[in-house]
Amino acid sequence: MPLLLSSVKGNSFCDVVGSPYYVAPEVLRKHYGHEVDVWSAGVILYILLSGVPPFWAETDSGIFRQILYGKLDFNSEPWPSISDSAKDLIRKMLTRDPKERISAHEVLCHPWIVDDTVAPDKPIDSAVLSRLKQFSAMNKLKKMALRVIAERLSEEEIGGLKELFKMIDTDNSGSITFEELKAGLKKVGSELMESDIKSLMDAADIDNSGTIDYGEFLAATLHLNKIEREDNLVAAFSYFDKDGSGYITIDELQQACKDFGLGDVHLDEIIKEIDQDNDGRIDYEEFAAMMRKGDGGVGRSRTMRSNLNFNLADAFAIKDKPLEN
Repeated sequence: MPLLLSSVKGNSFCDVVGSPYYVAPEVLRKHYGHEVDVWSAGVILYILLSGVPPFWAETDSGIFRQILYGKLDFNSEPWPSISDSAKDLIRKMLTRDPKERISAHEVLCHPWIVDDTVAPDKPIDSAVLSRLKQFSAMNKLKKMALRVIAERLSEEEIGGLKELFKMIDTDNSGSITFEELKAGLKKVGSELMESDIKSLMDAADIDNSGTIDYGEFLAATLHLNKIEREDNLVAAFSYFDKDGSGYITIDELQQACKDFGLGDVHLDEIIKEIDQDNDGRIDYEEFAAMMRKGDGGVGRSRTMRSNLNFNLADAFAIKDKPLEN
């Protein structure tokens, strides 16, 4: 659960406990009741529709400050495409004064919840498709590095991608087949030819297993802010630099390719592309420059909001309704 309420006095709680993104304002003031559950549910709904938390910052204290004083963003993508009814419900769930906040019963009675005709049936552009295209333009080292980064991310950093993967993986096998990917793209109105879908599939299938497993899916759909974050870059570089020399050598790249199940990879070309000082190996600065470089026409992120804004609903939703398990 997003919040773990551990200390109770009468009908009120008094400890600040739980994941920072989901904490209600009254929790920070250390006097709160069951209204916090509606707030947390509102945060989850916001994330499901946009892929990002409504209040965020680099640190816990920054997140708490945003929760207390920050303004809800309904202007950035994909909010202009999301129904007014959905935004109305979120506003009422994320009302800072718990006395004015909508109750759980009122949430369940809200038109956006009970009326299936409120949300338009217009497909939205597929963010997943653009991410897969971007991923397909990357060299093998960058794809492997993204897989390394994906495996070290927390549930919160992954955001809605886990639910998105589960939605596409309709048979719950733990991997996405070609048919499942094709069906998922069709849901968002994609008219890609099967050959194009196959190319995207092959690009995301790092280990050439014929399917896209969860780690590969995360790697292919990660946001640029996850790629560019220093601790993630250091961890990824260290994965390849097995001997800790401060350089990634061709031998170390060969071993990484073997570990990832990669076959015919032109390592000389990859190193030549990244090796700016032409010493035949890749140092951290060269590695970081490669990771931060835009691919497939997609430039670097400019702000934390644009970085963090992986649009879950933008990717795979016919209606702007929360995903079902």
